[in-house]
Amino acid sequence: MVLTPDLLTSLAIVVVSLYTLVTAAERAVSSSLTVARHFDVPDVLVGMTVLALGTSLPELGSNVVASVGIAAGSLDYTVTSAVVVGGNVGSSTVQQFLLVGVLVLGYGRVDVPDSFLRESYVPMVGALALALALAWDGTLSRLDGGVLLVAYLAYAAYSYRNRERAVALPSGERGSVRREAVVALGSLVLVLASASLLLWVIGSVVEALELGGSMVGVLTIGVAAALPELSTVLDATRRRTPHVALGVLVGSNLVNPLVGLGLGAVISGYHVPDPVVFWDFPVKLLVAVALLAYLRLGPDRALTRREGSYLVVAYLVYLSGRLLVFTTA
Repeated sequence: MVLTPDLLTSLAIVVVSLYTLVTAAERAVSSSLTVARHFDVPDVLVGMTVLALGTSLPELGSNVVASVGIAAGSLDYTVTSAVVVGGNVGSSTVQQFLLVGVLVLGYGRVDVPDSFLRESYVPMVGALALALALAWDGTLSRLDGGVLLVAYLAYAAYSYRNRERAVALPSGERGSVRREAVVALGSLVLVLASASLLLWVIGSVVEALELGGSMVGVLTIGVAAALPELSTVLDATRRRTPHVALGVLVGSNLVNPLVGLGLGAVISGYHVPDPVVFWDFPVKLLVAVALLAYLRLGPDRALTRREGSYLVVAYLVYLSGRLLVFTTA
């Protein structure tokens, strides 16, 4: 690999695009919350839409733009699929392993009630298992994408009908509703524009770095797209409200495979590279099931700093295996 001027320019564009993608997504969520507060939208509905989907906006935007490009023939099917699928799975892995670990290490101890396991964590495990089953043949067809979207809609309907607890909305000024609506719309446009620029240049980066597309997705979109959740974790640790952050992290791990991959697959279909099928999804599912078993069978059903450190180590093991075994796949 040689660092040519063209490669350095492409890398600079990637960095700027990722930064714009994440900051625009955060601004869109903030403005949308202001509009929702003005119209007194029920907290549970806001939590399931603005917060759950909003924190995954970088992944969702990347998937939509990539799929439209694939369907239009302007983006390479194999490389672009690998990048956005790797980014989607990579981001949720950062959240499921690293950010949950950081949250527990920072807070010290997080009690996990049975209701949370039943209503949020078990559906997340089910979403991972469903995505793995549908991607096992190396593709996500339009039919597979429809199945993933229907699964999310069924979960959302169940949650809205059965959950009585409110979601704690971030505090803030109400501000001008018209202005915030315009800002939210403009930020969404900026999300799509930055995702388009990112995907336009990422192909040359994959070729120049001699890395697999999914590996580039894991290291770029996967890490950058988890930054909104990182800010949520840090804020929850400071405010001593760990359950809000835990809910966002688990919810995002449910949204990413069902809505992100589902919506993208419905538009164009995806090629799913071997590392995602044989490493990313199985490792995520194995850790998720192991943690669920520990919380259900453990003596106190709580996450302590010991479990938090295990999750951080699990992420390092996951990433090391990815780099050592599946770098160019």
